[in-house]
Amino acid sequence: MRRLGPHEWFAQRILAVVSGQRPVHSLLGLTVGEAYDQLVELAPTGPLRERLRPVLRHCGRFHPGPGVIEAFARIATGDRVSAMAFRLEQGADQRWRCAAVEIRGPRPWGSSRVAVVS
Repeated sequence: MRRLGPHEWFAQRILAVVSGQRPVHSLLGLTVGEAYDQLVELAPTGPLRERLRPVLRHCGRFHPGPGVIEAFARIATGDRVSAMAFRLEQGADQRWRCAAVEIRGPRPWGSSRVAVVS
């Protein structure tokens, strides 16, 4: 089994949070800046009604500079497709943390709100 890159690992964790499969606080120590507040906005506030689970179909990345990953993912829920973008920053301790997250497109598995960094 190949080891996941940080962008893939975070994509899975973020998707689990925004779809209600994991609590938002599971990413508390893995976020910086506004990212945690964005996840709170994106996470569902009530019980999940949708039976279909979202699936991470593709995850890619771009390195705009040292210690930074701009990542993107395609998420499928049945025949619906959504897009997720997020920024990872590597701290002095060499650990990656999510600094921003945005999701666009239909989200039958969670909140319809969009969180965007201003």
